[in-house]
Amino acid sequence: MTFAYPYLLYLLFLLPVIFGLWYWGRLSRKARLRRYGNPAHLNHLMPEASKYMPAVKITLELLALAALIIAVARPRAGEKEEVENTSGIEVMIAFDVSRSMLASSTDDPNGVSRLQRAKYILNRLIDKLDNDNVGLIVFAGEAYTQLPITTDFLSARMYLDEISTDMVPTQGTAIGTAINMSINSFSTDEEINKAIIVITDGENHEGDAMEMAKYAKSLGIEVDVIGVGSLKGAPIPIDAKKGEFLKDASGTPVTTYLNEAMAKEIAEAGGGTYINGSGNKAVDNLIEQLDKIKKSDLRHVSYKASAEQFPVFVWIAIILLVTDLCVLPRKIGWLRKFTFFSK
Repeated sequence: MTFAYPYLLYLLFLLPVIFGLWYWGRLSRKARLRRYGNPAHLNHLMPEASKYMPAVKITLELLALAALIIAVARPRAGEKEEVENTSGIEVMIAFDVSRSMLASSTDDPNGVSRLQRAKYILNRLIDKLDNDNVGLIVFAGEAYTQLPITTDFLSARMYLDEISTDMVPTQGTAIGTAINMSINSFSTDEEINKAIIVITDGENHEGDAMEMAKYAKSLGIEVDVIGVGSLKGAPIPIDAKKGEFLKDASGTPVTTYLNEAMAKEIAEAGGGTYINGSGNKAVDNLIEQLDKIKKSDLRHVSYKASAEQFPVFVWIAIILLVTDLCVLPRKIGWLRKFTFFSK
């Protein structure tokens, strides 16, 4: 059995720590009870108390936690597909999650948000990157690696679905920082050609985007930009259901625009192309651009769906937790007559 994220298994070392804290708590409780008298006499005053049920419950809970940790580590077993030698490139996607991405992607203030439009575009893009390696970075005022370069498109879609504007606490649009992090996230294999796709509304509040795009180009890395948003502008919703929008200090709703001019400048500086994400051909146009990049030999290892074992451990955890809920910390009524539980 192998694991997609083996480093998460280190969390299993927390189990003996948790058990130690629980056992220490039990000893402390016994010590407090001794202050009130002989434990043998006190047991008669607590006929419902069980010596063994708490231990049964903590055992079930620790086993359930262990099963969940193993499930999150994505265990894989069974037949692994053959290693494929394919031709492709490495693609790092830099996803803008600044607050302005909550604004409408159309001229209608209540239209589909830029965030949702960007997710739709990237989901379609990932579908067409079968032979390429892909990674994901999210950025606002800072940038964070969400998914390192991988051939695991299942994980890529999963991480993409979880993206929200709450992921980066610092507001802003640090496109330059995102490009720099993308550069450092590629593999060190110089034979593999690389591209960075920045998807943003172009409202850059940092001054180094063009410089970083030029630097990427000097390294042979193409920078393409997908713009999402409205040229007409749209307010930034705070509570869409109540129709509340972000306002400035004077109480005027803040309007955010798609800055196509800056997005085009970044793409030009990075030796790539700018594509307006509102068009139906946005993904096709981007794939056409990426196809111009010379493909390199890539090594793909993928797993069949039947090889994924994490659902098994999730079910084990659920069964253990349900059992734990059914086990009471006191004696079971119909077992009171047995001395096994009265000790």
